[in-house]
Amino acid sequence: MMSRLLRIILIALVLVLAGAGGMYAWKNPEHATLNSAARAGVPGKFVGSSRGVTHYDVAGPDSGRTVLLVHGFSVPYYIWDSTFIALSAAGYRVIRYDLFGRGFSDRPDTPYDGALYDAQIDELLDSLHVTGPIDLVGLSFGGFVTAHYVANHAKRVRTLTLVDPQSSGRQVPSFLNIPVVGTWFWQTLNVPGMADGQSSDFLHPEHFPGWADLYRPQMQYKGFGRSLLRTVMMAKSVGFDTLYANVAKTGVPVMLVWGKQDQTVKFAMSEVVRKNIPNVEFVPVDSAGHLPHLEQAGIVNAK
Repeated sequence: MMSRLLRIILIALVLVLAGAGGMYAWKNPEHATLNSAARAGVPGKFVGSSRGVTHYDVAGPDSGRTVLLVHGFSVPYYIWDSTFIALSAAGYRVIRYDLFGRGFSDRPDTPYDGALYDAQIDELLDSLHVTGPIDLVGLSFGGFVTAHYVANHAKRVRTLTLVDPQSSGRQVPSFLNIPVVGTWFWQTLNVPGMADGQSSDFLHPEHFPGWADLYRPQMQYKGFGRSLLRTVMMAKSVGFDTLYANVAKTGVPVMLVWGKQDQTVKFAMSEVVRKNIPNVEFVPVDSAGHLPHLEQAGIVNAK
């Protein structure tokens, strides 16, 4: 009787595992390897570093003040298209790049923490022979990246502009940190819907048709979901009050831009930055969601 029950349990377990494996293969969008062949014909430039290849673009006169644009959690550097064009036309030397794990930058199998993002910025600037202080701009999760960089490399930064920056960790289940189990849930339940979910960043998504289609190409390359999951789990432990207070201690001038109708990082969260950086220049933007530089480009670019 016991052996029969054990066989039934084993058969059921095999079926469950087979079903889980099948669902993973079906739902997981990552089926390609990001390499030089995959990058052939991709606009922009590429540079190698100690951590991997970075996809970037640069425009504007070499003599202009250097601006580095850092995108958010998962939408790569095309999110800066209009800003990139406007600033370079105004005489700035503008650099934008894909964070590791996103776009066409490598997806190294490593912790996705402040040290990784700091190193990526440092090595990108060094490769472009940028020696003077830069104007640094961070959007959403890029707020964490840029604030962390300023706190640790203030001498390389002239000014910091934060656009709807992340100001708290995401509330995600702790089991996502469990090997295999967490990966399965993340890759099958979270990652597949990420492209369509990007429209919630806008107050008026109907003004940006095709936005999800721009997002999808990066999803096919192995390591995309892993990099985002590790980023989420890392950010849970970040003390954002301390982070922004450390920025204030450097004395680097900070501007804070925030869409009043932001539903991704609520406008009320601006208080986290404002209370910890008392001298911050605050620019609330009406009729804009999480991406005011796109929905109210004229107002934001003028700043």
